Amino acid sequence: MKKSLGIVSVILLLLLIAGFIFGFKYYKKYYGNNVEKEGYVLIPHSANFNSILDSIAPYVKNKESFAEVAKSKNLNQFFDAGRYRIKLGTNNTDLVNMIKAGNQTENTFRIGDFFSVYQMIGKVAKKTELDSLKFANDLNKIATEKGLNNAEDLKKYFFIDSYNFYWTVTPKDFFKKFENEYNNFWTAERKAKEQQLGLSRDQIYALASLVYKETGGKPDEMKTVAGLYLNRYRKGMKLQSDPTVIYAVSKANNFRGEPIKRVFFKHLKEPSPYNTYFSAGIPPGPICVVDKNSVDAVLNAQKSDFIYMCADPKRFGFHKFTASAAEHAINAKAYQDWLNARNIK
Repeated sequence: MKKSLGIVSVILLLLLIAGFIFGFKYYKKYYGNNVEKEGYVLIPHSANFNSILDSIAPYVKNKESFAEVAKSKNLNQFFDAGRYRIKLGTNNTDLVNMIKAGNQTENTFRIGDFFSVYQMIGKVAKKTELDSLKFANDLNKIATEKGLNNAEDLKKYFFIDSYNFYWTVTPKDFFKKFENEYNNFWTAERKAKEQQLGLSRDQIYALASLVYKETGGKPDEMKTVAGLYLNRYRKGMKLQSDPTVIYAVSKANNFRGEPIKRVFFKHLKEPSPYNTYFSAGIPPGPICVVDKNSVDAVLNAQKSDFIYMCADPKRFGFHKFTASAAEHAINAKAYQDWLNARNIK
């Protein structure tokens, strides 16, 4: 009898050990850390189970254990495309659940003072699943639905800033975010100032783009520059803004190559409605994506008698303002001498 009890005890002990070993392996497979390197995994809509495994493989210690857990949770049938962050200390179960639930990590996009919306698309599309051509075509479609020519006419909807989007963002959702921000920006107070100014929305954005480019985005002189351009416009003078010349020349070259760094007399003759040395009035649209400060600067332009400005070589990024043509000639010569001394062409 005692011998039988001994055998039973041994069997129970073996079963207990076996159960412990099985449980440990199960726990390790499903809940043990399996990530040895951090990073991001991109899973497109066209992915399949094998391609998902290949994408995950560089980050995990044991690809086979991940594959087993993934299959047991039907990841081979159900997954969400996206950009997923792989963190140290993550187990297979959490990795699989993250991908099945579509808990992807947003990407940061910096919208800068792009001359062209298509330039912006080229930069943005690099951080999305779609290629730039598809992105551009979809934004062109959105533009035509609004009665516009193409995506370039959507420029006023975008503001310079940093934004977060998912890698899988669609052009429709991408634009919707900016359209909502545009609509929220134009409050009743700003619309009232727009009416008082007597300019169209497109003219306001065009002037705002000149203000942004002339000031380099620094708010210090924005209202002064805006007031100066409004003075010129109301006096029937040509605006004569160098950034518009650079834009017109760049546009004629389809924005290929580096923008010109110094405006020469030959550039002033570029036949374009955007070239404010060649054409009178406000350009037909903005020459770049602007920020909110530059639009507000136009709506709240400083009142003055200034009609001339010139870059100040003693204060890089700032200007000298005057209402005197003679004084402006002196300022302009000082700036040209400064450029020549540094062989800036």
